Amino acid sequence: MQYTGSQYIGDFVDGRMEGHAEYILPTETRYVGEMKDGMFHGEGTLYFPSGSRYDAVWENGLVVKGKYTFADGLQYEAKNWHYCDGYDRRFYTEICNGLKPAGISQLTNMDPPRKIPKGSYDCGDGFYNPFTRVIKDYQGRFLRNADDDEHEWIVRTCRRG
Repeated sequence: MQYTGSQYIGDFVDGRMEGHAEYILPTETRYVGEMKDGMFHGEGTLYFPSGSRYDAVWENGLVVKGKYTFADGLQYEAKNWHYCDGYDRRFYTEICNGLKPAGISQLTNMDPPRKIPKGSYDCGDGFYNPFTRVIKDYQGRFLRNADDDEHEWIVRTCRRG
């Protein structure tokens, strides 16, 4: 753990993480659930710093089935996902709370929207710099590097500052 910056709270069997535990990554993402032979195994939840979560069943470190829930309560569905698409452009807060009066546009699910740094994109869990291809959370901490597919999706669909 000292080399990765991670923290493990739980039991060990033969020197391997085993049983019900909490595993905290350097990004402050937390896994709470079952471990077996040093891997996520059984039921467990990933809690992200943004407030979102991923509840899943794991087998030897791989997801068997899971459900992603955004910080505002919206649940992602892999099939028939129609949230904010061409059929229904409302944001989740508009679905829950109703639309604003005519002439007042809601630009994001958050109202008022975040101020996006110049040249960056708001990709939902942080700001994306297309030149460095780095996504940082809204507090400026590193989240991840974007691969080609994510880069193209962000540039095509997300709001730019």
